[in-house]
Amino acid sequence: MKAVRLHSYGAHPTLDDVPEPEILGPWDVLVDVGAAGLCRTDLHIIEGQWDPIQHPHLPYTLGHENAGWVRACGSAVHNVAVGDTVIMHPLTSCGLCPACREGQDSHCENATFPGINVDGGMAEVLRTNARAVVKLDPALQPRDVAALADAGLTAYHAVRKAAPVLFPGSHAVVIGSGGLGHIGVQSLAAITSAEITVVDRSEAALELAGQIGAHHTVLATSDADVEKAVAEITGGGAHIVFDFVGERGAELLAPKLLRNRGSHYVIGYGGTVSLPTIEIISREINVIGNLVGTYTDLVELMTLTSQGKVTLHTAVYPLDAANDAIADLESGRLVGRGILVPDHAA
Repeated sequence: MKAVRLHSYGAHPTLDDVPEPEILGPWDVLVDVGAAGLCRTDLHIIEGQWDPIQHPHLPYTLGHENAGWVRACGSAVHNVAVGDTVIMHPLTSCGLCPACREGQDSHCENATFPGINVDGGMAEVLRTNARAVVKLDPALQPRDVAALADAGLTAYHAVRKAAPVLFPGSHAVVIGSGGLGHIGVQSLAAITSAEITVVDRSEAALELAGQIGAHHTVLATSDADVEKAVAEITGGGAHIVFDFVGERGAELLAPKLLRNRGSHYVIGYGGTVSLPTIEIISREINVIGNLVGTYTDLVELMTLTSQGKVTLHTAVYPLDAANDAIADLESGRLVGRGILVPDHAA
């Protein structure tokens, strides 16, 4: 089968012919990939940022945002059947460790992470497990939902955590309304009563944000201008700032947009949050990390999607154009999410 494989860090991945995966255990599920999302995390993987954390064995297949149709199931699988349309939670969790017992799939002690530390879904067939697959309404097409498996799940997870304090009259500021952020905006509009302000460098991204739930938009020309505009819009700062960028200065700007006792939700990554401890104490502000999301979060997000409350804005590429999609993402030409589709699903 065809698969997009990373052979060395800092180099472009290549489209290789590799053997199809097989059922190896009773809980395994094979999926004919209908679509695989392209994420900024993939850029960081190619750069080598994930090597010290996940130690993948190169070469391996990229793709951690995957949806498709069940091809085959292990002997113990009963929650899906051959032919079902499914989206995959990014991690294949064990179900037995303390984190799994609490429903915190992303912190499973025995998980594999397809596309991060084992072969992923930028291929024609993916091996996952029964705990990862979410059966979808057959009306949902894999190419329309695949990126929700990570980008959507991560964005929804952060919003879901913050929802209890985003009451009527509260203000949420979203930094970055691209691949993750535009899903975060829709999630905020769907499950909270907050007034939503979006900050972005792209006028196209801001235009989209205004169409999907943002009440205010701010073009990020300079940090000082953004601080002033947000202070005026929010009446003194945001209750929650969702930083979907996490690098290139956004991680330093975010705390400046908070009111006292506000929270900086870090979702994007790559930079370094730097705050004087006296400021954290005197303002009683919080910095909160967000890692992917739970299986339940993904089920809830799929419910919102089937209800039409969350929609992915995508650019579709054939699998063999993976490097074109990567170049478009790196250059900022992509608005929304890049989706790779194998020939059999085109």
